[in-house]
Amino acid sequence: MKERIYVCHTYYHVYVTFLKELNLPKEKRGQATLVLSRMSNDFEQLKERVERTGLFESVVEYDEKREDYFPQLDKYRKDRGNIVSNMIARIIFTKKLAKLNAPYIPVNFKEYKDIYVYCDSDPIGYYLNWKRIPYHAVEDGLNCLVNFDAARYDNRGNFNLKVFFSRKLNLIFIQNGYGKYCIDMEVNDIAAIKEPCPQYIELKRQALVDGLDEEGKELIIQAFVRDYDALQKQIAECEGKRDKVLILTEPLCDLETRERLFRDIIKMYEDEYLVFIKPHPRDVLDYRKVFAEYPQFDGAIPMELLNFFPNLRFRKVIGVWTEMKALHFADEVIRLGAEFMDKYESPDVHEGVS
Repeated sequence: MKERIYVCHTYYHVYVTFLKELNLPKEKRGQATLVLSRMSNDFEQLKERVERTGLFESVVEYDEKREDYFPQLDKYRKDRGNIVSNMIARIIFTKKLAKLNAPYIPVNFKEYKDIYVYCDSDPIGYYLNWKRIPYHAVEDGLNCLVNFDAARYDNRGNFNLKVFFSRKLNLIFIQNGYGKYCIDMEVNDIAAIKEPCPQYIELKRQALVDGLDEEGKELIIQAFVRDYDALQKQIAECEGKRDKVLILTEPLCDLETRERLFRDIIKMYEDEYLVFIKPHPRDVLDYRKVFAEYPQFDGAIPMELLNFFPNLRFRKVIGVWTEMKALHFADEVIRLGAEFMDKYESPDVHEGVS
C-alpha cells in the first residue's frame, strides 16, 4: 500500500503540503503523491517544477468537475419550499455529483494509507464519502473557519439535523469535518473558531515553518518562484527609496468593481509609500495591465513565501479579508474588513464574514 496522497486546489494548499512533507524525517520524504485539481486554478508549470524538487513520488493533475458542469444536476439545486422535499433532492444530488465525477478521478485512492484533502467541499469530498474512503480534511486557508464557517453557513437552518444525515447516515455531505468518512480536519487554531467541530485537530502552520531548514526553504522557492533572480533584482531596485506598502488583492466583486476597489486602496497609500501589489492566485483581473505602473509579485506565489526572501521588508501590508497573521515581513498588517467592503457591495453579500 502507498503512503500518502494530497489533493490540492490552490497554490496555498501545495505550499502547506510542502511544509508538512518537509517536516517529516528525510527517510520518509519522496513517498507521497501530490494531486493538483485544475477545477479552480491554472497551475501552469507547477507540476514540472515540483517534480524537479524530488520531494514527491509522483505529481498528478486532476480534471475535477464542478456541479454546474453537469446540467442534469440543475433540478436538484432548486428550493422546493420545505425541508423534506429539499432533503430528498439533496440526497439524490449528493450521490449523483459523486458518481458523475468518478470518471475523472486520476488515481485509486484505496491504494493509500493516508489521504489529505484541502477544501473537501469540492466534488472530491462527495466522491470519497460516496466510495466510503476515509480521509483527513485540511483547512482551505489559514484560519479560514475563524472568519467564515462555510459548513454552518451553507447549512443554516436545521443544522444539527443535516449533520445527522451527513455524519451518521452518509445520505448527504457536509464539508469541514461533518462527513461520515472524514477522519479529522486539520486547522491552525481551534481556540479561535467560534463553534469548532469535534473532528478538528490543531497543527500550527507557524510550527511547520519553524521546522524548515535552509534546504527546505530552497526547495519551496524552487517549486513556486518562476524567476527568482528577476524578483530579487526588482526588490533590490527599490531599496533605499520610500517605505514600501504591499497590497494583497482578492477575487472580490465583479472585475470592474474590483479594479475600482483596489485603485481606491492604492490612493489611500501611494502619496506616502512606494506601492507593491501581490495578486491573489485566483484573482483573474490583469493587474500587470491595469496597474502597470506599480511593481508586482507573481500572483501564483503564496504570500507566505515572501517570508523566505532575505532583506524583504514592508512598512504595511494591506488586505480586505485576507488572514495575515503568518506574515513576518511587515511592520504592520491592516485588514480592512466589512466596513470597507460595504462601500462596494451590499452588506448582505458578505454577511457572516468577519
